Amino acid sequence: MTRVLLTAFGPYDQWEANASWLALVRLTQQLPSQPEVTTRRYPVDFDAMRRMIARDLETAYDVALHLGQAPGSAALHLETTGLNIAGMSDERPEDFRRLVDDGPVAYRSELPLAAWAAKLRAAGVPAQVSHHAGTFLCNATLYWSHHVIAERGLSTRAGFIHVPLDVSQVVVQARELPSLPTETVVAGLQSILAELA
Repeated sequence: MTRVLLTAFGPYDQWEANASWLALVRLTQQLPSQPEVTTRRYPVDFDAMRRMIARDLETAYDVALHLGQAPGSAALHLETTGLNIAGMSDERPEDFRRLVDDGPVAYRSELPLAAWAAKLRAAGVPAQVSHHAGTFLCNATLYWSHHVIAERGLSTRAGFIHVPLDVSQVVVQARELPSLPTETVVAGLQSILAELA
């Protein structure tokens, strides 16, 4: 049976909830019998998250699929590339640093992201392939997962999906923001898990 590690993030900054965690919790209430899914909630903290990835990938998963919140997005973004760069929104780009000093510039996901995006859209779930996961923690998750996999010679394939804010997060904001109901995100994730099974 295919074994999948499925992760999401906890709250951060102004967000009292994280759309990725809301989706993962809802998904666990209606998981299919296959594949075998293990879930984790990662803190929004570089060092803690890096340690958790290293520990979690000691288990022989077939796929490590990470979820993160993307305010401003109205679709699932299936990220192709993790960059060896880490930066915060309040830093100048020249102050960004490398995630792994002697690591490659980037890792590219081997998951069939374009096929998944097409299938999701056909099922009525807004989705698109995105060329990289930014420069913050979501990107670091994708990069570090691939780096651990490469260093240990694992057969695990890794990927990252950015999910939009849930409607419940948007209605309390003073400004208009795109959102997608958690149920729609969950439908998309169920479709992807069915492909992995």
